[in-house]
Amino acid sequence: MTVKILSIGLRGLEGYRVQVEVQEVPGIAAMVIVGLPDASVKEAKERVLASLYAFGCDFFDKRLVVHLSPPERKKHSPMFDLAMAIGILKAMGKLTAPVSPDAAFLGSLSLDGAIQPVDGMLPAILAAKKLGFQKVYLPYDPTLPLHHLKDLGCIFVQTLEETVQYLQGQRVLSLSPAFRTPEIMDSPRKHHRDFQSIIGYHQAKRALEIAAAGGHHVLMVGPPGCGKSLLAETFPTILPSLSHDAQLEVISLYQLAGEKIESGHPPFRHPHHSASSVSLIGGGTHPKPGEVSLAHRGVLFLDEMAEFAKKTLDMLRQPLETGKVTISRISSTVTYPADFILLGAMNPCPCGYLGSRTRYCTCSPKQIQAYRNRVSGPIYDRMDVLLSLEVIDFTKETRVSESSETIRKRVEEARRKQYERYGKEITNGRVPFELLMEKSPLAKRQQLLLQQWASQHQWSNRVQTKIIRLARTISDLKGTEEIADESLWEAMTLRWLKTYTKQQATAR
Repeated sequence: MTVKILSIGLRGLEGYRVQVEVQEVPGIAAMVIVGLPDASVKEAKERVLASLYAFGCDFFDKRLVVHLSPPERKKHSPMFDLAMAIGILKAMGKLTAPVSPDAAFLGSLSLDGAIQPVDGMLPAILAAKKLGFQKVYLPYDPTLPLHHLKDLGCIFVQTLEETVQYLQGQRVLSLSPAFRTPEIMDSPRKHHRDFQSIIGYHQAKRALEIAAAGGHHVLMVGPPGCGKSLLAETFPTILPSLSHDAQLEVISLYQLAGEKIESGHPPFRHPHHSASSVSLIGGGTHPKPGEVSLAHRGVLFLDEMAEFAKKTLDMLRQPLETGKVTISRISSTVTYPADFILLGAMNPCPCGYLGSRTRYCTCSPKQIQAYRNRVSGPIYDRMDVLLSLEVIDFTKETRVSESSETIRKRVEEARRKQYERYGKEITNGRVPFELLMEKSPLAKRQQLLLQQWASQHQWSNRVQTKIIRLARTISDLKGTEEIADESLWEAMTLRWLKTYTKQQATAR
């Protein structure tokens, strides 16, 4: 008789139903696992047999065939251990109680029969909910935000013996730990920086406020010490808190990557410019999320952007445009979400002092052009805001800056308007252009003005689209229903990047 037990397999964040079939067949004693298992799944036979031996069942003289269906998908997680053990016990008559077809079994087994969590537990649980499972047997993990999954019965088991006793109705397990709120979900904001502490840079702060409100990408260009890194590291303090669904997405991605997340607030990723394309985009034999996915719903800061390999930067084109990244390998093709705000920072030239009022630039025109070409035209096109920065003269700066909390309240209000306008949690920087034009069409005079400036500055269609998106965000911050002329003018000025030739820099 063939016994069928259900579990969950993962393909990126997407989960699918895995049917664990167990049957005893005549032949040489062994346990054979089929269904495209990888090394971690093949080794499960040793873990499962050892845990069954610790449970008091010895099946070393039997020939057992374990089939993981669907057979065409590669299985690459020890998450199926518990389902295999239950299936073997059921097939050999040690478990007589029926197993519900609406129950899934998740977890890895240790040699003494203890059930342990593995990477990807949260996305597997979310997938079980979408697939219509009513119960999930799994090990308890205090970092899982299960208190929001009330539609799914999570039954926490510590050992294989507990699981069997529960299935046979001999033991009642407590479900109360599931509804304890993890610290990462409700931890208060703890920031060591505040825009109020940054003197000057009022134009830059205004640009960053617009970027935060509409989810726009920003490229900051300026000499060393002008505050690019300081502004970027302070930028997360004005971002709104993540919604419940967004937090679940972020935690799921970090679990798949095997990393810990410090809080439930927008993530901030700051990879070094020597980072490889695999670490930035994601990959590996079994593709894991990269920095662009770990920055999902948050910020990806690329300091010294021109020092990154050009090939690596060009790989950002897909996630910048679509908000997701597709990684294709021989074993599988995986798509991860990558909806982040890109903050780039670079110097105007290799030495950094082109256009400086206090230092002389030592770079030749050929070196300057080669340095600028490290960031390709398509990447420049995908940046919404081009921001020129200069060193601030603190002796002449008297204007008081607003606090991050004050700015964040305006950003939250602007995003609320966007969510109401589009009927879902999406910003002006990500909404399909057709829907943006349907909800906020430009007046005829505004279209003519934009076309005139586009022709004068040789802006591509993508740049013109981004200017309209910026203008919509600026109008949201101002509280106007339609795109105002002033908002369009301000949006066009945000695409103005100061560029100095060698002769102009020398004259200064």
